[in-house]
Amino acid sequence: MVRIRLARRGRKKKPLYDVVVADQKAPRDGRFIEKIGTYNPHTVPATIVLNEERALKWVLDGAQPTDTVRAMLSYRGVMLRKHLEIGVRKGAITEDQATQKFEEWKSTKDAKVTARMDQLSSDKEAAKKARLDAEAQVNAKRAEALKKKQEEAAKAAEAENADAEGEEGGDAEATAETNEAENAE
Repeated sequence: MVRIRLARRGRKKKPLYDVVVADQKAPRDGRFIEKIGTYNPHTVPATIVLNEERALKWVLDGAQPTDTVRAMLSYRGVMLRKHLEIGVRKGAITEDQATQKFEEWKSTKDAKVTARMDQLSSDKEAAKKARLDAEAQVNAKRAEALKKKQEEAAKAAEAENADAEGEEGGDAEATAETNEAENAE
């Protein structure tokens, strides 16, 4: 049986995947029939690059997607196109109606994805701004504490200087008295 599945590549703990069409019995990362896309789960939202025409061809030919790949195909609209194509083949709808339905779905899906990406970027900006504001407040408190500490040190030094001057004045008087006493003797 032919499967559409993921083949792992990338490096340790940072996988990237190829979306491949392969025989069910072939090794996971081994022999495949055709590579139809790539998948990067590390980006937000996950990056899916897919040749949708080839994927639709394989799905219509009977290739069974794995659960993860089925979700990816559904996300990209391949499963909906398969559903619409079967309806066209049976005569339930026309090709124009199928195209119109798919384009309508695609535009709403793209709008949702764009809105989600905008929301994520605005949330990221808000979080960054909040972090910067918090950091600015912490820095202001630190600067205020440092200024207070410097003022206290300056006052202490000033008081010390005043005491030293007072002692020097007292020493001068004591020296004068000793000199007078020596002269009197």
